[in-house]
Amino acid sequence: MEVRGKVALVTGASRGVGRATALLLARCGCHVAINYRRSQQQAQSVLEEVQSLGVQAQLVQADVSVPEQAQGLVRQVAEHFGRLDVLVNNAGTTHFIRFGSLGRVTPQVWEDILNTNLLGPFYCTQAAAEVMRQTADPDGAEVVNVASVAGLLPTGSSIPYAASKAALIHLTRCLARVLAPRVRVNAVAPGFIEGQWLREGLGRHYESVKEAFEEQLPLGRVCQPEDVAQAILSLITGSDLVTGTVLPVESGMLVLDPINFASRPRRRLRQENSG
Repeated sequence: MEVRGKVALVTGASRGVGRATALLLARCGCHVAINYRRSQQQAQSVLEEVQSLGVQAQLVQADVSVPEQAQGLVRQVAEHFGRLDVLVNNAGTTHFIRFGSLGRVTPQVWEDILNTNLLGPFYCTQAAAEVMRQTADPDGAEVVNVASVAGLLPTGSSIPYAASKAALIHLTRCLARVLAPRVRVNAVAPGFIEGQWLREGLGRHYESVKEAFEEQLPLGRVCQPEDVAQAILSLITGSDLVTGTVLPVESGMLVLDPINFASRPRRRLRQENSG
């Protein structure tokens, strides 16, 4: 798809991958709707950055985990721009709970994570699909879900998070089947992403865990949000015959010995805590 002059909605776009994706699409001449849930000040900054690139932009507050708000979000974008060509389901959440701490995984944790990471993308795609079918050009429309390498490997911030991303990957394939041929649906699966989200979640362990990853990853560094944004753009602007696929963006994590790789950051944490 040629994105110049098209309209994209990016959920969770106030920071990280969402922000990087909104800016990259804008640099390619795409008009962008910027969704946020709580971080209005950060989202306003992204809006101004996008507008400075010479395209139209819209700021829309909505909690995508609430069906009515997800539907209202898509409706506002369609009413503002008159069309919708690209949906990037990036909004996500987690609870940082070690896999072995099963007792800390409460029903509320499951509800928080699944509602945002799985149901949110479904509600947004459900609402967007009809608009896309009516307004998109003959070359079709694109949905890209931001999953995680935790959906492909038993790793990540918590078991519910990993399960939510695995489910999102399968949802991607199911939606690709039912929305074809007019709408293509794909996903990216990032690994460790440098930035505020993991810094807050890992706290004082952030730098040591990041270093442990970089020591072992075949490509020698963790992801920047811009790396993931480039992968998202490649799915949107690449072949129009790609749908239902998952593109890992993980610096080669998937080719490593999963047992040794998963245990290395834990060993580093234990060494720090004992020292």
